[in-house]
Amino acid sequence: MSEALRHRVAVRTLCDFTAREGDLDHRFTPAPSAEEGIAGHAEVARRRGEGYEREVPLSGVIEGLAVSGRADGHDPVANCLEEVKTHRGSLARMADNQRALHWAQAKAYGALLCAERNLPDITLALVYLDIASGRETRLEQHFDAAELSAFLAQQCRRFLAWAEQEANHRERRDAALRELAFPHADFRPGQRDLAEGVYKAAATGRCLLAQAPTGIGKTLGTLFPLLVAMPRHGLDRLAFLTMKTPGRALALAALRQLGAAPGAETGAETGASPGVETSAAPDDDGRGPGPDREPDRLPLRVLELTAREKACEYPGRACHGEACPLAAGFYDRLPAARQAAVDRGWLDRETLRRVAGEHGVCPYYLGQELARWSDVVVGDVNHWFDANALLHGLAKANRWRVGLLVDEAHNLVERARGMYSAELDQRRLARLRRAAPPALARPLGRLVRQWQTLVKEAGLAEAGEKGRPAYRVLDDLPGGMVGALQGAASAITDTLGEHPEHASPELQELLFEALAFTRLAESFGDHSLCDLVRHGRGRAVLGLRNLVPADFLALRFRAAHGAVLFSATLAPPGYHRDLLGLPEETVWQSVASPFAAEQLEVRLRTDISTRLRDREASLAPIVAELAGQYRHRPGNYLAFFSSFAYLERARSAFAEAHPSIPAWSQVRGMGEPERDAFLARFSSGGAGIGFAVLGGAFAEGIDLPGERLIGAFIATLGLPPFDDFNEALKARLQARFGCGDDYAYRVPGLIKVVQAAGRVIRGPEDRGTVVLMDDRFARREVRTRLPEWWRIAD
Repeated sequence: MSEALRHRVAVRTLCDFTAREGDLDHRFTPAPSAEEGIAGHAEVARRRGEGYEREVPLSGVIEGLAVSGRADGHDPVANCLEEVKTHRGSLARMADNQRALHWAQAKAYGALLCAERNLPDITLALVYLDIASGRETRLEQHFDAAELSAFLAQQCRRFLAWAEQEANHRERRDAALRELAFPHADFRPGQRDLAEGVYKAAATGRCLLAQAPTGIGKTLGTLFPLLVAMPRHGLDRLAFLTMKTPGRALALAALRQLGAAPGAETGAETGASPGVETSAAPDDDGRGPGPDREPDRLPLRVLELTAREKACEYPGRACHGEACPLAAGFYDRLPAARQAAVDRGWLDRETLRRVAGEHGVCPYYLGQELARWSDVVVGDVNHWFDANALLHGLAKANRWRVGLLVDEAHNLVERARGMYSAELDQRRLARLRRAAPPALARPLGRLVRQWQTLVKEAGLAEAGEKGRPAYRVLDDLPGGMVGALQGAASAITDTLGEHPEHASPELQELLFEALAFTRLAESFGDHSLCDLVRHGRGRAVLGLRNLVPADFLALRFRAAHGAVLFSATLAPPGYHRDLLGLPEETVWQSVASPFAAEQLEVRLRTDISTRLRDREASLAPIVAELAGQYRHRPGNYLAFFSSFAYLERARSAFAEAHPSIPAWSQVRGMGEPERDAFLARFSSGGAGIGFAVLGGAFAEGIDLPGERLIGAFIATLGLPPFDDFNEALKARLQARFGCGDDYAYRVPGLIKVVQAAGRVIRGPEDRGTVVLMDDRFARREVRTRLPEWWRIAD
């Protein structure tokens, strides 16, 4: 391969890498939206004369590096190349390093244009367009072609050493992955089938919905084949996306077993909380690297992305050099920190923190930078699926071929709904208005009046029945409110641009809330609804709630080379295909359970109704069932209920009737220490009943093998509340997919039931009991959706 083809870089990437210097500065600066930026560039081009060239493609090979990009505009008559930037507020607030970056981009484009058209010299202009006023600020410099050529050659030489390092790393990585062996003598039952399905999906560039039961080693069974596929099918990056922190621990532990970490530590060293699933536990591969094989160190860069609030070393301080020592001089120290990090290769949260500390840089923003240079990124699903997702943005900008692994994918529907929903709080506006700058009095006053009109026209009482909030689904978006909100957001943005000293947390929070709402309002359709909740006088909440995330996620799935969504509960596949917007050619795979029916006794109590109207009457038989099973086989049990109110009533009745049986309860708002303490009660040789809420922290993602848990009682069908919102959801899903009742109620409920029941049998030696308590479990449409390997005692 020629040097010209071996190394390629975009102008923007080149300048980001070589021309940034000084402080990290993430003080609030009102910035145009992407749509406003596009419109601003078009407006500048419209103002130019005839013959003006817009979006000029440029490329060249400099110092063995293929450089390409698009200049914003070129006036051949004036011999002037323009780099256009949109902004809000005073340009005096722009940091010097930001202006230097803009000049670097302009000079790079100027050098390419002079070389391509044999120009002896050229004028370069930075054109700053104020979105609010439409005013242009123009900064010009004249350069000789030789001067620009020397500048670009210098930048390319600075990047070239890195590019050569990256190319060599890619060759070593791919060579090692071609020889990658499974870290055990054999696969677990079902694990090979899963691995083959994942590899085929990567080979064909398809999406795979893989329902794989507890105990087969799902994490290792998906990571291994996708890593093997990377060199064979040209994958640039692999993203392992999780719903919760324990999922990241699972992925990192599996990567350790494959040899990606120094010393190939076992899952016991992941720092996971007691009872949380780790891949050293029977739920995943269960064996660790152990006696089978000690894998060699893979030349694989692994990065764990964590939330900003968890990575921050100076909570409460602003992200700029005047407030945080790790932001001061960040870009000056970044090159050394970046090199040290990629040399380390294994970058879990603690390793990344150590590297950042050694170089005096912010660990969170070092992680954001390293997402560009890592082979495997382990992080939350929002890094790919959110509207402003980091990994999706990098993949799009760099044209990466990305393989996605989505763990516990049965949660993606609800998580994605949250990503594309927004709320407005009337009370926050009222508090803010009293302390807002005078310049905002009129736009905020208009917004207050629109709130009053909206609540009045909705006809909502101050509270609903039995003290519950009054609720109404609106027929459409309230146009007056959206217009007032857009005006208020624009006014706040302009005010903060001119007077940054007014940037209080409360004002910024209102602005972010308004921007999120108005941007979603622009794409409002049958995938979402608008509702109004009134908690009392002056305490209304306007919601724009996504119901069908498919309309947003379909593009994200198409942007990936292939995606594997896996979980123990993905049936029926049509539910996830429809609501997630998966491609039509998505493959469905259901891996057989490795467990025998004899391991799990499943009993039904169809004489009990857990419907809201029957809750009081259900308490006595539920209490009797719990106590009877406990006395029949003493040990640790979990009892799941549909709500905290129901749980508390059942726990109280149980304690009164059977005070000698140990019992403990999940409570609202438990922090991590409290959750750990709850799980610690489930000790081998212990006995008692833990009361928990179905769908909560203890209904999935926990691992209590062997005698730590020998049974579960599920006193609910798991159905979402029968209320106005869920009825509106049902109607919308019925109209769109013809499956309203199933998609709104039955499928989400039974996913929770099966997940909770799955806590009982975690390995081939486990034995346990599950008692399903509700008469509706006897219905055929319910029983046919329970796991096939269960043998239900009638």
